[in-house]
Amino acid sequence: MPEEENTRPEDSDSNEEQEDQAIRENGSLKLTGKSGKHGIRLLTIIGEIEGHDAVSGNTKATKYEHLLPRLAEAEEDEDTEGVLILLNTLGGDVEAGLAIAEMIASLSKPTVSLVLGGSHSIGGPLAVSADYSFIVPTGTMIVHPVRSTGMFIGVIQSYRNMEKTQDRIARFIAEHSKITQERLLELMLDSTQLVKDVGTMLEGADAVREGLIDEVGGISQAFAKLHEMIEERRKNL
Repeated sequence: MPEEENTRPEDSDSNEEQEDQAIRENGSLKLTGKSGKHGIRLLTIIGEIEGHDAVSGNTKATKYEHLLPRLAEAEEDEDTEGVLILLNTLGGDVEAGLAIAEMIASLSKPTVSLVLGGSHSIGGPLAVSADYSFIVPTGTMIVHPVRSTGMFIGVIQSYRNMEKTQDRIARFIAEHSKITQERLLELMLDSTQLVKDVGTMLEGADAVREGLIDEVGGISQAFAKLHEMIEERRKNL
């Protein structure tokens, strides 16, 4: 009699449903064993970065309370050898964005980010927080000063708080990329590029030339780099 298959069709369907649910709810997918090479955790940061306040129901959002546990899980999971982060965000909550960026930067596993579409505003720290970063040729990054939304009390203390927050963002980006903090502030305060606004939009090659991103490339280059970094880490363990 032929040997029975270890995996039944209904088991396969159940696994696919669980994966689809993980993507829908958390933007996360575990690729362990599928490539035949290394265990990789795929994370997506899409739409607006949602912080303590919920965004509009019609707005696509990445919830930081969903992403932080996934990052912690990736750090502790023995099967996860590297993390690939796909980004297409217009920005959002500054504190939530910085929290995610700090988590990514503190992972002991190799990390690679890939900017698809755009990684604007607080998306900047998220893009550079990985060990190595890519941006597609048509991808964009917008850097600008910290803005205030809603009611703003126009006193010097409020301005200083915003200035300190802006300094935290600029310092983080400078520490995790090749751009200097001084040059980044110049780009943030450029009044000639954006209509009715201050800041700079950098396309793929420009972002690399300024030192914000490491390399222009796509998904195949991002995977190749991550596999290379995982192999190097294995040798050093």
